[in-house]
Amino acid sequence: MLKKIFSYIIPLTIYQTKSALSKSIEVTWTNGELVMDSQSTNYSYGSLQRILRLGLKNIGYKKIMSMEHVLVLGVAGGSVIKTLVEEIKYKGKITGVEIDPEIITIANAYFDLNKTKNLTIVIEDAFVFVLKTPTKYDLIIIDIFQDTTMPNFLFEPFFTNRVCSLLKSHGFILFNTMLLDENQNQRNKKYVTEFYKNQFKIRTIPRVEVHNELIVIEKIA
Repeated sequence: MLKKIFSYIIPLTIYQTKSALSKSIEVTWTNGELVMDSQSTNYSYGSLQRILRLGLKNIGYKKIMSMEHVLVLGVAGGSVIKTLVEEIKYKGKITGVEIDPEIITIANAYFDLNKTKNLTIVIEDAFVFVLKTPTKYDLIIIDIFQDTTMPNFLFEPFFTNRVCSLLKSHGFILFNTMLLDENQNQRNKKYVTEFYKNQFKIRTIPRVEVHNELIVIEKIA
């Protein structure tokens, strides 16, 4: 409790490690909240939870509550899963895909991710998982970063087409992106302007927490 109180004055790092895939993973008390950070950005809780919460509100909590299966690509500490279960009261299935097993170990130890009863965690590369899963989903959340870098495959037409093919009728994709320079701004503009698929519509929620842009894709049939 004292660490939580003191964290309003100065952030207090209580755990730090690295893995084969991450240069730095930290668990820190910040402004009374326990968060997970990478070397240069927030990975879970804190600003990231606020960003994805806004995206979920944009889709609509009532719609989400009626869904049967949600796929989360990029779990980290599981903040969006906590929002789904604890705030939205979502009762359906959640499948979380995370490439780094060390991050899931930390999420279980510090954020009780393993106590989420309707959650199944898959340790796998998101690209590989998307290629081979036969399941259809009502909501797919894409939140994949390597520190502040996003893998190029996320913006490739092949990956986009495959993810869209996994949506049920009237399903949604919530895609969290980071915009730190003009190249990334242009990357997102290209992604949105060139997105043309029958039975889908796309919209953006720009400049969330300054550097993030949410892309929402909706299957309208």
